[in-house]
Amino acid sequence: MPDFENPAAFWLFMLIPAFFLLRKSGFFSRPAFYLTLSDWGGKTFDFAQGKHRFFIFLSTICLCFGYICAVLALAKPVFYKQERVYTSRGSDILFVIDVSPSMAAMDIGGVRRIDAAKQTVRDLVLENSGASFGIVAMAKEASVIVPQTMDHSLFLERLDSIQIGFLGDGTALGTGLCTAVYHLLSSSASKKCIVLVTDGENNSGAIHPETASTLAAKNNITVYALGVGTSGTVPIDYVDPKTGKNYSGFLNSSFDSASLRQISLLGGGRYFEVLSTNDLSLALSVISRSENTVQTYHSKTTGVDFSEKIILLAGLFVVISWIFKRCFLREII
Repeated sequence: MPDFENPAAFWLFMLIPAFFLLRKSGFFSRPAFYLTLSDWGGKTFDFAQGKHRFFIFLSTICLCFGYICAVLALAKPVFYKQERVYTSRGSDILFVIDVSPSMAAMDIGGVRRIDAAKQTVRDLVLENSGASFGIVAMAKEASVIVPQTMDHSLFLERLDSIQIGFLGDGTALGTGLCTAVYHLLSSSASKKCIVLVTDGENNSGAIHPETASTLAAKNNITVYALGVGTSGTVPIDYVDPKTGKNYSGFLNSSFDSASLRQISLLGGGRYFEVLSTNDLSLALSVISRSENTVQTYHSKTTGVDFSEKIILLAGLFVVISWIFKRCFLREII
């Protein structure tokens, strides 16, 4: 919401029409004396009137804009925004995202599975300012990309940095879930949950995913599972971050949803089959509502002063006007 700390400065705008009225009336005209010379039969003086007037017009416009910006700067414009400052802890939501090569299949709304998941997670985070979010990337191995945090800008930055294949070729669901459980154990949040986003079966790691899900339930951590992808032959395209080699072709996509259903059942959550971007958005929306918790907060109003930026803009207009006068009109000012 914009506001001005010194609105009296706007009276200076009245000087603009006053100046043009005085100039039109000849107040600023210098005294002139006409001198008549005889006709000597030579070539008359010729001025490029059209071009001359055009640059005079541009120079005048730039000076006017510069003056307007200077007045706005004197009025001290401030843009206020309200922010919520939470005084109690919200839910902790930790995403376990599959980054195996199969997540590069392009069958979710015409984009790669991983990109569709990233965008939907981003939308969920932007809509839930009071919750803490974290990411565990999982393929053949598992790694914490960002622990649960309320610094959503950091979370989104790390989310965008996730690349297909940087943790190898494989799907260690149990390892990914156990890593998430470990990082949620010390959390004091009233509600904690793990959202597993994957398109494959467990084929790597020493920990069985059902064991990890049972461990989560014993520690009051809910596990949701999202099975992303369609069955059949689907196009795939990604660049291996380790070798820089591009892989493009087709993938025979299939996985057993029964295992993901069992994981979510043991974890006290739900299984969602995701075949489109709408399914993905709906699933995360349901999870968000289920894990929502009442929080106390107060509103904080902060203001951003734009005076310095506007005065710089005023200076820019004045410089442009000077360039027109000096370089095109050949005036010395």
